[in-house]
Order: sequence, then structure tokens, then C-alpha cells
Amino acid sequence: MRRLSALVVLLAACTQAPPATPTGENPASPPSAQQLADRSPTPASTRGVVTAETVAGGLVNPWAIEFLPDGRALVTERPGRLRVLSTTGQLSAPVTGVPAVFAQGQGGLLDVAIDPQFTQNQRIYLSYAEPGSGGAGTAVARARFTGTALVDVQVIYRQEPKLNGGGHYGARLVFDREGRLYITLGDRMNWRDRAQDLAMGQGKVVRVNADGSVPADNPFVGQANAQSTVWSYGHRNVQSAALHPETGALWTVEHGARGGDELNRAERGRNYGWPVITYGVDYSGARIGEGTAKAGMEQPVYYWDPVIAPSGMAFYTATTIPGWRGSVLVGSLSPGALVRLELTNGRVTREMRYLGELGERIRDVTVGPDGFVYLVTDSGNGRVLRVRPVVG
Repeated sequence: MRRLSALVVLLAACTQAPPATPTGENPASPPSAQQLADRSPTPASTRGVVTAETVAGGLVNPWAIEFLPDGRALVTERPGRLRVLSTTGQLSAPVTGVPAVFAQGQGGLLDVAIDPQFTQNQRIYLSYAEPGSGGAGTAVARARFTGTALVDVQVIYRQEPKLNGGGHYGARLVFDREGRLYITLGDRMNWRDRAQDLAMGQGKVVRVNADGSVPADNPFVGQANAQSTVWSYGHRNVQSAALHPETGALWTVEHGARGGDELNRAERGRNYGWPVITYGVDYSGARIGEGTAKAGMEQPVYYWDPVIAPSGMAFYTATTIPGWRGSVLVGSLSPGALVRLELTNGRVTREMRYLGELGERIRDVTVGPDGFVYLVTDSGNGRVLRVRPVVG
């Protein structure tokens, strides 16, 4: 996405060699010391720039917020409820027709996205932890939204195989400019070696058409022992994802272990290294993998140590908050903040943090039609917050 707890991962570090690079893709050259990723300076939270006001409260572990064209918003609650937030801040009764979810651990009802042609087809997309044989896995369903119900519900993607355990579902949904859907998939925590196995659905970003079919130009189409939906691999748990407004590239932020959260550009066919390379260590303090760099594996654009526990992401394209246009906004679950990154030529040149004084786990970030930033807070009494500039 994102709920992280201090669990000890008992699997041994993976030393498996990465699968072959897809046809037409060149492996990355071995990084030099100068090519290693930039590290966050861990700035303190800044006060007096923005303030947050409560739009709605009383939500149970809200996970995502997405605005509809008419100014209303859809809000997911992890136990399995979808709510409609009116333009005046009223929450609806739960929308009917939501698929059954595996609401244990970090699982449940997760992200929501609207179809690029929503005004014509009224379709929305939900990601969730789906129960089934073998345990659970990330699934995506699409449905037609009537205003109070979901109808014509169809599952268009399932992470395979399903596995036991309650962590690391990924589950962010992002449409590209051509209407294809990116889905982020976590490594399911205790199965991290599978992030390097193209035949497994864990630790990947996948790309499908809006109906779940496979785009012909996906990088591993026709390759033996590879799932044709895979776009990029070697990810741990991507819970932040957004499309760059100028380039159309997919940017992601993923949870590392202890000291290894990463900002990445998730590019076609690339291997992002987990768990062979990482800037983090295991929760026990043990080393993971082979180090921080290896030929054929991508370096992050930027990393955090100590971590921010990333969740939710948006590019700010409005002008309502002065000085923020072009910034990347990322929610932090721990220590809890709104993180703002300034980019120059694809690199982070400045990091600022805000709202740390709230002591809230920021689960999702989006920009509303009014140009303000909207957040949801992950707790048993979760809120929708509107972020405004401080005046005067």
C-alpha cells in the first residue's frame, strides 16, 4: 500500500540468481559507489505551513480514498466496507455488493480506483485480500457503481498462488494513460524469495487491461516459467503508487524491512532486487541478501533509513497549496506524517515532512477537485482529513 508490526521474519536470506532478463531489455550495469541511491536526511516535521481539518470521522481502519467526478469520494474500510463521502462530509451506509474479504492481519478491503471512462460506464475497481484454497492473496474486482450498490461484480485478477499469513498484500491500483491497470503485489512477508521468481505472483507489479486480459506488450509475454501479467519484480511490499503527470511513468514507494523503504520508478521488465539487495536489515538485525547493489538489479531513486512506513502517494498538480506543485506526496504510517518530495531531473532534491504533531498513521493521500490534499488515518476511529495551507 501498510500496517507494519515488529515481526521477526524467520526465512533465510535468498541467494537465488535473478531470472533471465526479458527479450529486448538490457540488464543494468554494476552500480559504482556514485550510483548508489540517495538516502533521506530524515528531516523533522515542519509546523506552520499546513493544517489538517477533519472532514469525516468514525471510520474503521480506512485504507483508501478516491474522488468521483461529481466531487463525492469513495472510502474503503479494511474490515470490508465501502462508503461514499458526500461533498458536505456525510458518510453513507456501507455500499452493498462488495466482495467477501480476508480481514485478518494486514488483509481486508484495500484500494479503490475509478475507471478512466467512469462517466460513461460507472465502473470502479477494488483490491482486497481474497480468501481461498491455500490461504489468501491480493485480488482485484471491477463492478458498476449505482450510488448505493455494486452490481455486475467480476474478479479480473488474482494473485497466485494463495498463501498463509496476514501480511504484505501490496494492492495499490493505478491506471495509465492508455487505460491499462497496474496492480502492486506484496511478497506476503514469509515468502520473500518468490519476489525473484517470475512464475510466482508475490513481490511484483503486474499490468492488465481493464477487463483483466494481458496486454500484448507486457515484458514476459510468451516467456516460459513466467506469469505474463508481470511488469516488474523484486519488490517487497509496494503500498504507494502513482503515475507521473508529465512522463506517464509509474512511480512507487515500497516498504523495506528495517531501514530500507524505497522510492522507485517501476519500469518495464526491471528487477528491483528484493530480497537479494536491500538497504535494510531484518527485524532481528540480521543481514538480508548480498548487500545493497548487484548487476542486473535496479537501484532505488531514494531510500529511507530509518523508515517512514510508506502508504498512499500522489503527485501534486494543483496550485491551491503554494510551492507544492510538482511535488510527490507520500503518507507515513510510522513515525506518521505527510512526506513531500521535490524532484529535479528524476532525483529527489528536497524532503519535507508535515503534520507529525497529529500522531496519526497516514494511510492514503490524494488531491481533491478543490486542489486541497486529502488523507485517511489508519485507526479504529479513522478520519478523512483535508490539508490546507496556514493563512496569516
